[in-house]
Amino acid sequence: MAPAAPSAAARIAVVTGASSGIGAATARGLAEAGYRVVLTARRKDRIEALAEEINAAGGAATAYPLDVTDRAAVDEFASAFRTIGVLVNNAGGALGADPVATGDPEHWRTMYETNVIGTLNVTQALLPKLEASGDGVVVVVSSTAGLGTYEGGAGYVAAKHGEHVLAETLRLEIVGKPVRVVEIAPGMVKTDEFALTRFDGDAARAAKVYEGVAAPLTADDVAETITWAVTRPSHVNVDLLVLRPRAQASNTKVHREL
Repeated sequence: MAPAAPSAAARIAVVTGASSGIGAATARGLAEAGYRVVLTARRKDRIEALAEEINAAGGAATAYPLDVTDRAAVDEFASAFRTIGVLVNNAGGALGADPVATGDPEHWRTMYETNVIGTLNVTQALLPKLEASGDGVVVVVSSTAGLGTYEGGAGYVAAKHGEHVLAETLRLEIVGKPVRVVEIAPGMVKTDEFALTRFDGDAARAAKVYEGVAAPLTADDVAETITWAVTRPSHVNVDLLVLRPRAQASNTKVHREL
């Protein structure tokens, strides 16, 4: 059975980190599901092009350049809304894969600021608007890194653990209010930018992450899952959904056809 269309009061969906990858794919998916999508990211040209694409396809999208780590900018953004129905906290990312002994503290700080404080900023600013809709959904796009560690990943793992705990605690604190808190935790997802950004543009090193893996997840796979979770009936909360490719049994166990 197809999911019911969102109510008028809950029809606006804000997606952070919408300039590429999972964020862009999620924006397309929510637009197809009937939401008016607000695209946020730092790269103005990317989100404006995506908004044009969605609008040309018959959807409704608006681009709003935003750095989620800038609280004043986030508050100004939030003031434009009376209500919204969905917030997808997708902005984040990884930097480096060094061991704890030699990891760059600036990489750790940047990952924590973007993944955790960025999610906190936008969620705090928009939570009253989600409550006002009478049927709000907060989605936190975390990672299997938030559920288990691996060598060389401590900085990213620490940030994603923080994001996971943020979602878990928020769900406890707002129970009884008309807002669901959904966490989607993807494993190995192959996108154009994630690994490339992590390894500072080193394409060869980025490619090795997926080497021999027949079918890693795609951005569309994760976006379809997010859209499915958001469009469940109001009384159904997908607390935590872990999504991995068949070839990945854990963060450290991956089948590679070499």
